[in-house]
Amino acid sequence: MRLLLVEDHAELSQWVSKALRHAGYVLDVLDRGDHADQALLTEHYDLVILDLSLPGLDGLEVLRRLRQREKGVPTPVLLLTARGATEERVRGLNTGADDYLTKPFDLSELEARIKALLRRSGNLVPKVRIGQLEFDTTTRLASIGEQALALTPRELAVLEVLLSRSGRPVAREALFEKVFDFDTDARVEAIEIYVSRLRKKLEGSGVVINTLRGLGYLLAEA
Repeated sequence: MRLLLVEDHAELSQWVSKALRHAGYVLDVLDRGDHADQALLTEHYDLVILDLSLPGLDGLEVLRRLRQREKGVPTPVLLLTARGATEERVRGLNTGADDYLTKPFDLSELEARIKALLRRSGNLVPKVRIGQLEFDTTTRLASIGEQALALTPRELAVLEVLLSRSGRPVAREALFEKVFDFDTDARVEAIEIYVSRLRKKLEGSGVVINTLRGLGYLLAEA
């Protein structure tokens, strides 16, 4: 899952981004509203965490522009608001925000709200099973039979994308965009390393990752 965090408080941003990356999310981080608006023009995110008080453009304007541009399923947006800013929260929800979290907040609550919004938007179902592979989208843990599967954050990101498109090929470029944030210097070819590592870890699960020339990668039962 690829998320966007827009927060201009450096310490808070670092604290949240470290936790979410440790949890296996691919995360882009910005500290200005105008930069976020530009990123949302060109990048697709599974969820946006948006502070309301931002330089460049305030969070409400970023949200308003995003909702005006969207044609299909709207991107889930979680607002970060100051304690007591009731009017801002109401305006945010009326502008199209899906949820809000009041500062200061606990990281466990932030992660729980993220998972709830992803499930509500249809990006997650509680458990996914293919062959002997089971993936719990609540805990974000994979297992083969009763054996837990040890995955790095990027291997986990690859698996999540392929499972979310089960039965359909995922282009290499599309997979790369979901697995690497835009500050990474890696080239698109790097995705092949993580696909190869994941293939080895899925051996014996009854699940394979097929490479379809010109189409990308397909997760399927062996």
